[in-house]
Amino acid sequence: MKKISLYIICFILLCFILPALFTKNGKEVSAGTSEGNQNSANSSGETQNQTATSTIEKYNYNKYGTIKLLHKDTGQVEEVNLDDYLCNVVSAEMPADFELEALKAQAVVARTYTIYKVNNKKHDNADICDDSACCQAWISKANRLARWDENLRESNWNKIVEAVNSTQGLIITYNNEPINAFFHSNSGGTTEIPVNVWGGTGYPYLQTVETAGEEGYTQYASEVTLSQADLIEKLKQKYSDISIDFSNPEDIQIKEHTESGRVKTVKFGNHEISGVETRSIFGLRSTNFEITQENGNVKFTVKGYGHGVGMSQTGADSMAKQGSTYEDIIHHFYTNVEIKEVNSI
Repeated sequence: MKKISLYIICFILLCFILPALFTKNGKEVSAGTSEGNQNSANSSGETQNQTATSTIEKYNYNKYGTIKLLHKDTGQVEEVNLDDYLCNVVSAEMPADFELEALKAQAVVARTYTIYKVNNKKHDNADICDDSACCQAWISKANRLARWDENLRESNWNKIVEAVNSTQGLIITYNNEPINAFFHSNSGGTTEIPVNVWGGTGYPYLQTVETAGEEGYTQYASEVTLSQADLIEKLKQKYSDISIDFSNPEDIQIKEHTESGRVKTVKFGNHEISGVETRSIFGLRSTNFEITQENGNVKFTVKGYGHGVGMSQTGADSMAKQGSTYEDIIHHFYTNVEIKEVNSI
């Protein structure tokens, strides 16, 4: 009888208790290791996306949680989540194939610029607009995806989202205030101070700095060649009395450079105009240019792309390629600043 009872107890152990223990261990492995997550993801792409999203706790921006975005082409004002808006901005402002650390730097810079605009409104009915000539560029997700190769759309967008989400809440500050975080495409090797572009008193955190590695980008070098007649015609639109003696080499010459090596003043015959205005009149990519005359033509040889103030985007990518973090990039281009959570200021 004792033997029968022992057999029954062993049977119960084998059939019910031990399988339950093994099942419990299996569930713990599935939820807590990369192998378990991989198996779960393979069974459902939706589950994988939900799991990835759930690991990122959304930052509570308090008063900056949503912004009013003006679409310049329609005049419509849309209220949007700040970080959703930044995904559209970063994807419009910086190539997705740039290094992730450069994209993170762009995300922090764009967030800072946005919050600066919220606090220093330029538009009566909105915080910021989607015109890059006025505020900063913006593109809808649908239009952005349509412009990428189909096989890159998902990975590119996920990379942009990662850059924004991994820097949630972070902005650049000077004296505990958000900075006016200017940025541009390519500095030509050296950035510019704002007073040489827009006048005024400038900002202490926007100084001239050098950046290596930008010459490898297509934005670094460009040329504009005009006939003498075309040059005169373009200048006449602003200066109707313009007169140039092309036989005199001194009638077209650069008179003065800024500290960064950009053109400050140019003589065109009977007028001296700024490098900034010269850039505008002739559609040059930057004010870092040289002028030569040959065979009846005037050639502008240009370095860099953009106003040159603040962070160079290609410079950021070059630094990231050399191992710099987004913090390193930000501290390189903006002087004596701190990276802080926006809710801490």
